[in-house]
Order: sequence, then C-alpha cells, then structure tokens
Amino acid sequence: MAGPIVISSDSHVFEPPDLWTTRIDSEFKERAPHMRHVDGMDRLFVEGDQFLAGIGLISGAGVRFENPEDIQHEARFEDVHVGGYLPDEHIRDMKTDGVSAEILYPSQGLFYFRVQDPELLSAIFRAYNDWLVDFCSTHPKQLKGIAMINLDNVEDGMRELERTAKMGMPGAMISEYPPEDRRYDLPEYEPFWALAQDLDMPLSLHTATSRVGNNRGAGPDSVRVASNRANKVFLPSTSLCDMIFAGVFDRYPKLKLAIVEFELAWAAHLLGTMDYTYIERQKEASYRFKNGMMPSDFFRQNVYLSFQEDQIGIRLRDVIGVDGLMWGSDYPHAEATFPRSMEILDEILEGVNDDERAKIVGLNAAQLYNFDLEALAKV
Repeated sequence: MAGPIVISSDSHVFEPPDLWTTRIDSEFKERAPHMRHVDGMDRLFVEGDQFLAGIGLISGAGVRFENPEDIQHEARFEDVHVGGYLPDEHIRDMKTDGVSAEILYPSQGLFYFRVQDPELLSAIFRAYNDWLVDFCSTHPKQLKGIAMINLDNVEDGMRELERTAKMGMPGAMISEYPPEDRRYDLPEYEPFWALAQDLDMPLSLHTATSRVGNNRGAGPDSVRVASNRANKVFLPSTSLCDMIFAGVFDRYPKLKLAIVEFELAWAAHLLGTMDYTYIERQKEASYRFKNGMMPSDFFRQNVYLSFQEDQIGIRLRDVIGVDGLMWGSDYPHAEATFPRSMEILDEILEGVNDDERAKIVGLNAAQLYNFDLEALAKV
C-alpha cells in the first residue's frame, strides 16, 4: 500500500545570480543584489560594495551526511544543486527524495532582510516574487512559492500582499523580528493582519530574516554567532507572543501564522508560560480575550510549526498539537535532509500512528496551502 503524500513545508529555491540585476526596477539597478567571485568563492553584495554573506550554508545539500566538517559559509555557485534554480531539475530532486510537493522560500533572499533602505528592500522583494511565480508556474500542482513582504511601510506591504495573492501565491513571509520600536503588537499593523485574513494568505516567520542586527551567516565565526544560532527561536517566539498578547488572533481568528525552521520542542514550554502570564500577570497581559480563550488556545488554533528532525518535539506532539505540525526538508541547504528525507522521517516518526504521521508529513501543509491531494496522487 502506498504511504502518505509527503509535502515539504520548508524547501528553498536558489536564486540565479542575475535575478535582481535583470529584474529589479530600473531606478535600483545600480544598487541591486548581485553575486561576485572573490578569492575563489562566490559572495553576495548589495548597494554596490556592501558585503552580505557567503553562500555556503544555503547550498551543499547532502554534505552533512558524508563530511559535516566541510560545511562552510563560503561556496561557489557551481556547487549549488541545479534544482535550486531550474524547476525541472528541482522536480527530479524531489522524486529522488520521495517528496510530492513543496512550499518554496528564498535562499539568498533571506539575507536581504538586513538591507536597511525600505524602498530598496521592497524592490528586491517585488523582483523576487515575480521570478518565483514564473518558477512555480512550470509545475503548479507541486510547487508553491511564498511571497516576500516588507512591512517597513505597512501600506506598501499591503499592496504587495494583494498583488502576490492575485498572482496565485499561497502565503507570504514577513520578518521574524521587526525593528525593536516597531514590534508586531503595534496598532499600525492592524490593516495588514486584516488583509492577510481576508485574502486567506498564511504568514510565515522564517529563520534568518530579522530586521534587527546581523542575521545568521554574516561576519566571522565567533562564540556570539554560535550562541545566537543556538538561541535563534527567541526572535520568532517573541514576535508570536507579541501578536497573541496584543489580541491579533482574537480580532482575526482566521489569520494563520507559520513559524518555519525553528523545530518544535520549545513550543511545549512556551504554551505553559504564556498561559501562566495571562492568568497571573494581568497587569502585564492586560488585553483580555473573548469567550474565555487562553494564549495556548490561539496557538493551537492559528499557529503552525515547520520542523525538520526534532525527535523530542515529536514526543511532545500531544502537548503542542498534531494539527499544527508540518515537516520540511530545507532543500537545497547544507542542513537539509535531502537526499535522505524518507529515511530520516522513518527514524523521527517511529511509533507515531498512521493518522498522525499523514498529517505531519503532508496533510497539514496541504490544508494550510491548498494543495490538490488528488492531483498530487497522480504525479
């Protein structure tokens, strides 16, 4: 008997080096993101000579299984899986990995959240969104791309959200952590939350997309870089709490939020501390929810978690809520489960019953992003 349909809720494209130099609005061409070959490696630059990052960690799928010591921040474009930027090759790699469909996020685009000029950032995102729509249109039943949205100007973000929804994109990503003085509890975001709900566009907080400080992948290796990586869930969990305690999901009960590439186990503890704060620290948690709802209720009603291989989190699935768990391969990045995804899924889901397994590996993602399961069964 065939197993459940497998959908990766967190895979990536690898943008071709000329994407922004050829597609960005003409007024930004001299400042557009681009790749340069420096000292034998390819590196990302923007605003002329502003260095952003190497491309090692966003390439090199499979290296971790054979030679993890070879994982580096630096790499060459020729080392990237061609499936990152050629859709037919992408589909071939999916078949190799046993995956029927994928939700696609950027690779280089993750680093551009640290671009400080709001107008340039929005232009970068528009060019990427247009390219990603073209990429996914080659295999629309199997590939769905998440739009990149800049909320430095909420009205601008709303225009891009509506534009990408009209182009058929099934969801949108915003910064995992906005500027400190513009966190997601502020009233200025209300029209955006309302529009996302009305458009049925789930929002995503993806790792490495902070608007504050240096994102992962920048700068020299150091204890602080390692510490920030180990504690990376602090940023989206804070954004999530801001939204919950500000009553965002109370006012917009159909709004969905996916927290992507942060694993699972942290959520079990957060559920308890959110409810404790709401009950016993009411001067701090001053917004009171309708109908006796608790913070943990909104989490289970509105929030999805995309993970790769968190065995501890799977053991806590009854606490976190099985209906919100979605697996992702992270192809073609260095930490991806490709090309051993099925083997890894069998290992981390050992002992999980068939109904729960089917939800985790595909059905939850299919429901959130409106995949046609009958069509996927035929590909």
